[in-house]
Amino acid sequence: MIPSSIHVRRCAGALGAEVSGVDLRAPTPALTAALQRLLAEHQVLFFRDQPLEPAEQEAFGRQFGSLQVHPAYPHPPGSSAVAVLEHTAEKPSLIEEWHTDMTYGPTPPLGSILQAHVVPAVGGDTLFASMSAAYDGLSAGMRRYLDPLRAMHSFAYGFRHSLAGPNGHRLQQAVRDNPPTSHPVVRVHPLTGRRGLFVNPLFTTHIVGVPEPESKAVLEFLYAHAVRPEYTVRFAWTPRAIAFWDNRSTQHRPVNDHGPQHRVLHRVTVDGDRPVGPTEV
Repeated sequence: MIPSSIHVRRCAGALGAEVSGVDLRAPTPALTAALQRLLAEHQVLFFRDQPLEPAEQEAFGRQFGSLQVHPAYPHPPGSSAVAVLEHTAEKPSLIEEWHTDMTYGPTPPLGSILQAHVVPAVGGDTLFASMSAAYDGLSAGMRRYLDPLRAMHSFAYGFRHSLAGPNGHRLQQAVRDNPPTSHPVVRVHPLTGRRGLFVNPLFTTHIVGVPEPESKAVLEFLYAHAVRPEYTVRFAWTPRAIAFWDNRSTQHRPVNDHGPQHRVLHRVTVDGDRPVGPTEV
């Protein structure tokens, strides 16, 4: 049951809903339970005008589980779990690919909570795509082919450009701490039971046990298929807006169309569980 004080407006056919009538600075067990249900249903939730300070953002994130710390991003003063994602003319955003967060680990995140602090006057939106809608859109034969497969994911592959840069040495420990790991190509959502694609061009390197040309061709097809417009939603940021996405069933991508304009967002990432494929259910 969703409390009557919470208003939900769907944003697109495949995923996304804007939620109002809530104050995320004061989460209650009832609100947390309602948002868990809404997140599983809509896959990404959007909130406007939520003035959370870093400690409050951490506290909100912990309502859904323990928080992961990303090894590649700085943190605001007094916070170790909030990652600062900043774009400036001197240091533009590096990630431009569609991806699911941190799939290089054995237990990728449940989800992430991203809050806007500085937004460009124009541009800088974020795109989200439903991996369950993408899976449903495949032919029955392709679904049968993919269901038992596994693929490798790699931190070093995802951050290969940063590792090759002048400060790449700072990530060497993270490379050692995060050896490549395999996940099912199709993941079964632990709450809804829906199947969704679980490969992404940022961290997935290859399909296990499949010849390299076939692996490359299949992955390239899936990457293009997964982000067809009918599977996506686009979010235009405003100051203090928040996007909370289900990392188990989505991909996302920043739209780096804002040139030198300043953009600052704060993110907390909620710990997840081991992905389970259709053959393990």
